[in-house]
Amino acid sequence: MSTNSRRHERGAFRCIRCKSPVNPDPYGSDHRNHCPRCLWSRHVDDEIGDRRSPCAQGMEPIAVSSRAGGEWTLVHRCTGCGQLRVNRIAGDDDELALLALAIRPISDPAFPLDRLPGR
Repeated sequence: MSTNSRRHERGAFRCIRCKSPVNPDPYGSDHRNHCPRCLWSRHVDDEIGDRRSPCAQGMEPIAVSSRAGGEWTLVHRCTGCGQLRVNRIAGDDDELALLALAIRPISDPAFPLDRLPGR
């Protein structure tokens, strides 16, 4: 299969995870990378927006982060090669899915809360 046929082009696509149809970004950027329902993406970029990655594997949403100015982003990890990528959160992304990612570290901390200093 050629790189071009594996590449995710701008515009409508089917989600790699939930198989839902995903329309181009309704907010005008025409650069949607992830499904607004399940937040999964496909590893398509070597550099932001170039659509040249030969990997083309699923990008699992693993966290949300915030940038200066209050912009939220999704952190994705490629299930194929392990690379991390960050995408801006879109206005139509599922808010409950975003909140579930945001509270994951609080709901299941990597350390015992009852042994914190000062407790």
